[in-house]
Amino acid sequence: MSQQHDPAMGLRRIVTGTNAAGRSHILIDGPPAETHDVASLHEIWTDAASGPIDRAAAEDLGKGKVQLTPPPGGVKIRWFIVRPRPEGISDAEFRSFVKDAFADIGAADHQPDTTRHAAMHLTPSLDAIILIRGRVRLILDEEETVISPGDVVVQRATNHAWVVEGDAPALFVAVLIDREDGS
Repeated sequence: MSQQHDPAMGLRRIVTGTNAAGRSHILIDGPPAETHDVASLHEIWTDAASGPIDRAAAEDLGKGKVQLTPPPGGVKIRWFIVRPRPEGISDAEFRSFVKDAFADIGAADHQPDTTRHAAMHLTPSLDAIILIRGRVRLILDEEETVISPGDVVVQRATNHAWVVEGDAPALFVAVLIDREDGS
């Protein structure tokens, strides 16, 4: 079950910097830095550094192996796409696909309870998740709700899954901030 990057989603990132003359400029204007097609994660930026921002740095911090979570003490910004479950796939095939996808993005141990949905997972991060396009059901251990474009979910290291409502893929922007989960 392969999922391909969808350029029709219009994913464009613009990263600014400061040039040698100390003037602000566009450092990057283009597509995602990295894409994990199976998990549908499209990396914008990852920052593991603390302290002042180095505005003159020219390195593309979106590059590197796609991982679900931000680095320790860091921040990750990404788009992610949730697609409708493919028709005709069995529950066992779907569970296997999802489990393999989480393992491939370094999150094999981030699925403590998949009773309500195969894609249930949690990360030790504070996440701002903004739905840009589509309609999605947010599933939690005890409740669920449907979210629409413009809705913002503050995901606080809780077990959850995203399920498309309808036939069209959903597009999100996410800002993940590494935090201890306090449990």
